[in-house]
Amino acid sequence: MTSAVPRLSYPDSPIADLRGLYDFILNPQLLAAEKGNRSIVSFCQKISPLDPLEILSRIAPSYPTHCYWENPERETALLGYGIAFTANFHGKQRFLKAQKFIENCQQRIIKIDNYSEITPRIFCSFTFFDSATATPFPSANLTLPKFQIIKKKSEYFFLTNLLITGEKEIENSLEETINNLKIIQNNSSNCRQNPHQDPCSYYIHPTYNFQAAVADALQSIQAQNFSKIVLAHALDVISPRPFHLINCLDNLRQRHPDCYTFCLGNGRGDHFIGASPERLLTVHQGQLITDALAGSAPRGENAIKDALFANKLLASEKEQREHRAVSDFINQKLRQIGLNPQNSPSRLLKLSNIQHLWTPIHAKLKPSIHPLEIVAQLHPTPAVAGVPTDIALAQIRHYETFDRSLYAAPLGWIDCQNNSEFIVGIRSALIKGDQARLYAGAGIVAGSDPEKELAEIQLKFQALLKALT
Repeated sequence: MTSAVPRLSYPDSPIADLRGLYDFILNPQLLAAEKGNRSIVSFCQKISPLDPLEILSRIAPSYPTHCYWENPERETALLGYGIAFTANFHGKQRFLKAQKFIENCQQRIIKIDNYSEITPRIFCSFTFFDSATATPFPSANLTLPKFQIIKKKSEYFFLTNLLITGEKEIENSLEETINNLKIIQNNSSNCRQNPHQDPCSYYIHPTYNFQAAVADALQSIQAQNFSKIVLAHALDVISPRPFHLINCLDNLRQRHPDCYTFCLGNGRGDHFIGASPERLLTVHQGQLITDALAGSAPRGENAIKDALFANKLLASEKEQREHRAVSDFINQKLRQIGLNPQNSPSRLLKLSNIQHLWTPIHAKLKPSIHPLEIVAQLHPTPAVAGVPTDIALAQIRHYETFDRSLYAAPLGWIDCQNNSEFIVGIRSALIKGDQARLYAGAGIVAGSDPEKELAEIQLKFQALLKALT
């Protein structure tokens, strides 16, 4: 290796520098023991504070397959890029196959640092339907990135995950690690590059007549074919010049600091981005938290109007019924796998441009239950599909003229201790070059008004359109 080897930032690290890491990996006994097993050496360093989005702006051209995730209010962020290990799955067994892949990957990892709570995270994405058609993302993708930046409160960590192969490949990987450390050490505070774009210059085309679909669905509800359906709408947007990915993400995290801003790049120029308010689950040290989030109202332009909207939401029988359907569904699904869920008092979740009825649900997780078992149980909730689920899913494909892809689907990560976090990919967009498809949805129940549902959808689209500028 020709580059100078940076020393690790903490003297208590078991390996003094990256040359030591290189020598450790090439230990003849280790290589002999791991021959044919394709083990992964994982090494964590504590680093100085940085902006993960600024790092993404610099590495994206070289690493088009990447994952970004940030929640400013919770002071957490993740950036993963490069591929140490990956797999795609399709069909009805995709969650089970994904679980087996993760367990296999976890067994291969050899962790050689002193940060026991900071372990490699495997990024997971699942499309809404298990048989996605016209989508640039597979039905299930699991990726252990070669490089990961993790922010927890005020602490920042850089993880390197190296596949043990031949000596030359390992040397090249260490060289690559050094180059990435240099990028991190030379980061700046400004990730924005392009000037402001005028949204008036966009060409915007709706994919289908949403109001007509709502009216037709209401007739089916009246006929008692189903009690609820969540219809999504999509807007296709063409810009006079390519969208600037980093600017879009920066806009989302600044305007929605209480949401999860995310980006998945598939390596072929497609990026699924968004700012989701909806957490599907968090697992930390055996404790599960999930959210029932359904029923919504706009925010008011002042405190008085905001309180009026809030009180109207709390008093709405329709919105409360929609919320109870989600809460009851989650509780039932968790009990089916042997958990004892406990509901916190319902409250309002007030976001920057919308407010929701919200019930946090807690449960102690049994060691035998894998986080993906819970994801498989909960997806799709009535908040993004309907009731009954099977009928609602069939009707969604009947009404919607586009494939949902990753919209309203589980996105998240699982670490080596099975701590995990998954969100629902709503308030999202698929962008590629100068084209974008924006997604938003609304829950339709008895008493829904097609005009009001369209207004709710347009409110969500406005937030996404502003982020694209």
